[in-house]
Amino acid sequence: MLISLIFSFLYLAPKALLIGAAILPAILLLVYVYRHDRIEKEPRKLLLTLVLWGVVATFLAVAAESLGAIALAWFLPGGEDNPAYPIWMYFVVVALSTWRSPEFNCRFDAVVYAVFVSLGFALWENIGYVMMYGVGAALARAITAVPGHACFGVFMGAYYGLAKRSANCGETAASRLWNFLALLVPTVIHGLYDYIAVNETESFSTTFVVFVLVVFVLAFVLVKQLSKRDEYIG
Repeated sequence: MLISLIFSFLYLAPKALLIGAAILPAILLLVYVYRHDRIEKEPRKLLLTLVLWGVVATFLAVAAESLGAIALAWFLPGGEDNPAYPIWMYFVVVALSTWRSPEFNCRFDAVVYAVFVSLGFALWENIGYVMMYGVGAALARAITAVPGHACFGVFMGAYYGLAKRSANCGETAASRLWNFLALLVPTVIHGLYDYIAVNETESFSTTFVVFVLVVFVLAFVLVKQLSKRDEYIG
């Protein structure tokens, strides 16, 4: 019995460490954004649901990207598949899960919702990468892909909050514009991120580092400013 337990520990411990390394960056970022929800904290049950929806969105994104790759191969032989996750994040997860929720009554709530879903996506995706490629992948993604997804969520949430406020004020046209930007901006940023990342030349490596730093700084400043200027909108 003891020998069996020892062998089980030796087998499971490395995997547990890898999973821990994969999820820790996402958890730290979730806590960071949650603490900046200054006016009224969101229910933890809702936030957990959003993280789980983010996990579900990974499978939806894989399906969408596969279909996109087939379509591009048909129309543009040799073309790259486009990042589909922001579309699923916005139309399937964030919009359907939160738009009519009575908890969505502050502008910063939109940032919290979008980031929690995005990091749910990144967390699950990261576990897959780390289990395949090891701790090195965990370290690399901890400073690029995971915070990158959080940043995409910040930009999405910033516009999504404006859309909700406009809708509550009866400004339908403005709400549609902000909703469109909530989809367009993170999709474009994610697309640029992927495009630069897959180009391995020296010049593109430098471009990638600069691009990531700019996106991270902008998202960090945006979180601070939106938290400071948060207001009730419902």
